[in-house]
Amino acid sequence: MSTMNDVDPTRCPLCGRPNRCALATPGADTGPDCWCFTTPLDPRALQRLPAELRNRACLCPACAQLLPPESSDLAAPS
Repeated sequence: MSTMNDVDPTRCPLCGRPNRCALATPGADTGPDCWCFTTPLDPRALQRLPAELRNRACLCPACAQLLPPESSDLAAPS
């Protein structure tokens, strides 16, 4: 389990996979907007986060939409 001191802002705090956050990825050529600005987030996904991990790192697209981890490519913006 992650603690506040070892949270990687480029990784999803639920599954540990890259979260593809444009704001947390140095040198990302995605512009100022992140995928999460246009993708609906399931409120239940945020409820799964322990309080100490909230607002520390972004969820990945799959976890944010409660999709299976192997579906993360399906959640990618086109």
